[in-house]
Amino acid sequence: MKVLLSGTGGGAGWPAPGCGCASCAGLPPGHRRRPFELVVDDAVRYPFVDPPPGYRACAGGLGLVCPGGPALLYVPPGEQSPPGDGPSRYDVVLIDLLDQPERLGELRRAGSVDEATRVVAVGLDHRIRSEEELARRLGLWGAVAVPDGTTLEISAGRPRATPSGSRGRLARRALLLGGSRSGKSAEAELRLAAEPYVTYVATGPDGGGDGEWAARVRAHRVRRPAHWDTAETTDLTATIGNATTPLLIDGLGTWLAAVFDEHGAWEGDRAPVSGRCDDLVAAWRQAPQPIVAVSDEVGMGVVPATASGRAFRDALGRLNERLAAESEYVALVVAGRLLEL
Repeated sequence: MKVLLSGTGGGAGWPAPGCGCASCAGLPPGHRRRPFELVVDDAVRYPFVDPPPGYRACAGGLGLVCPGGPALLYVPPGEQSPPGDGPSRYDVVLIDLLDQPERLGELRRAGSVDEATRVVAVGLDHRIRSEEELARRLGLWGAVAVPDGTTLEISAGRPRATPSGSRGRLARRALLLGGSRSGKSAEAELRLAAEPYVTYVATGPDGGGDGEWAARVRAHRVRRPAHWDTAETTDLTATIGNATTPLLIDGLGTWLAAVFDEHGAWEGDRAPVSGRCDDLVAAWRQAPQPIVAVSDEVGMGVVPATASGRAFRDALGRLNERLAAESEYVALVVAGRLLEL
């Protein structure tokens, strides 16, 4: 199967004509992605309506099975899992990932995409701020972008089972630091968006009796992919040690506050808190699955006015430092921008 991508951009291309946004204006002179256009074997154009003999349209016209067995799927914006009249897996998937990258995770979970599938991002436009940021995200998601005019030569691959964890793209341990409303949680979710199985570890209260906190919890739940599992716990040592899927821990600040509460350490003996932190660092060091953890950067604010507040700040700062020393990837998130450390 020969797949010609004459255009890989969104409906208006990238840059969009007449658009002065930072994304469109920031592209190098002459750089342009034309609106998406696809031709297979010099004969079949998308949409796949009434293909020539030997070809079979499937998945509601979004998929195409070619002579000899290679199968292609195009997933445009807003489309969810393809209808069930297609093959069990695809050799190449062309997918718009800019709004809902979790759709790739759903395809992997269903077995439609496996290690042998070529995943190519299309529909590229000013929803992403730069080609560099696009490349960073696609690297995390196991996808690629190709220039307009690229021809892909695809043969039918042997299906392989999609593993429950990461396919080797992710750092084993990633720590994301940031202040309030910095975008650190959104960045953590983005890193794991295309995984087939993820456990979101919520360490904070559920918001009962606190309307403002409950609204924050709801916002996080709505933003998370629907196919992720959720664990509400402060026993991070056991959760990490027993993990069978990648983990997203959000966050270490609320976990530490809960530990202070559990041990009455705000005004009392803080040795048990130190012990819990030691246990967490030890579990982090031996983590069997990739982990992305979110924590508050506490070293840049006003010095707390109370002794207990200062003790909490110091304990979280020390915990951040220890986990960072045991992490392959550490970054500070400021105003939604990533500063790798």
